[in-house]
Amino acid sequence: MTPHINADLGDFAETVLMPGDPLRAKFIAETYLTKVKQVCDVRNMLGFTGEYQGKLISVMAHGMGTPSIAIYANELINEFAVKKLIRVGSCGAVSNDVSLRDIIVPTAASTGNAMNRARFAGYDYAAAPDFEMLRTCWQVAEQKGLDICYGNIFTNDFFYEDPETLMPALQRMNILALDMESAALFTIAAQYRVKALSMLTVSDHMINGGEMSPQERQTSFNNMVELALDSAITCG
Repeated sequence: MTPHINADLGDFAETVLMPGDPLRAKFIAETYLTKVKQVCDVRNMLGFTGEYQGKLISVMAHGMGTPSIAIYANELINEFAVKKLIRVGSCGAVSNDVSLRDIIVPTAASTGNAMNRARFAGYDYAAAPDFEMLRTCWQVAEQKGLDICYGNIFTNDFFYEDPETLMPALQRMNILALDMESAALFTIAAQYRVKALSMLTVSDHMINGGEMSPQERQTSFNNMVELALDSAITCG
């Protein structure tokens, strides 16, 4: 048990899917897993463990922003022996090559986050997912016939009132989208020698405008979650 996760060692599988929203964690567990057990609920940040196609998988919410995901990723890795973490979340598109409902799998996550610099002696760490997990995801997506966008994203500390210089810089450097967690997840995973991947559904477009309806969110998020689950059980 930790200050933020009231579970016992062994309650979590080695692979954990991590949506931001606790209710989405509950939905994923109840929709896709069998033999489901809720393993934690501190601050209503819900975690579950069950089976997917006969293999143990856990789902644990991580909240919003880099500080929140850093807490849960650290504790899952260091206190509960988790070896693979997959963020399944939403993002705001920046590139004109990306549309609403698209699934983005980041090949890197740029950031201006001070925490990432602090972990790397004040320098800019190139936060990236685990290659084996990324390759497996690509193979599974190809088998499913899913059209996935791969490329660099930007993990932002701002949700409102971005600096005026940010968006032009993102467009100039071919950033696909913004999220608020992936760079921290990749950096923590690298530090502790575990594997991490991020999958993001475009829920709104920062440049062209528009956002998904609740029904569109559900359908598109389901495609992403199924890709994450199938990738998780395929990756060695």
